[in-house]
Amino acid sequence: ETAILASLLPRNISMQVFSALLENAASEQGARMSAMDSATRNAGDMIKKQTIKYNRQRQANITKELIEIISGAEAL
Repeated sequence: ETAILASLLPRNISMQVFSALLENAASEQGARMSAMDSATRNAGDMIKKQTIKYNRQRQANITKELIEIISGAEAL
């Protein structure tokens, strides 16, 4: 019984250490995946905001050109 315990105890400790290392690696991968998901969502939000900004400026330029054309036509 002592011989069996002497051979199993080191294996048990080794397996616990190995299990802890695997759990640590899985946790790190989960954190990375969560960070990338958050970054992807933030990038999508930034794209939406920049698209709205671009479209507003484009519309302002079109409106300005139309006002200039109408003002020029009225001057004639």
